[in-house]
Amino acid sequence: MDSEQAEKVFTVVVNDEEQYSIWPQDRPVPDGWKTEGAPGPESACIEYIERVWTDMRPRSLREQMDREREPSAS
Repeated sequence: MDSEQAEKVFTVVVNDEEQYSIWPQDRPVPDGWKTEGAPGPESACIEYIERVWTDMRPRSLREQMDREREPSAS
């Protein structure tokens, strides 16, 4: 990794489906995404994502699967 990349600051972003990514702090966050956690080097942001994003399924899929598991009310 070159020194410019090592000095670049990123932030963790998350969308409505609770999917995570990293984004350069000096660029506007894309529509549909919000920042989470503190900005830092790329490696720190990736470590944060690995720690908190334990279920890779999109939120809508998790909710659908949870509904399908619930017993039907008779």
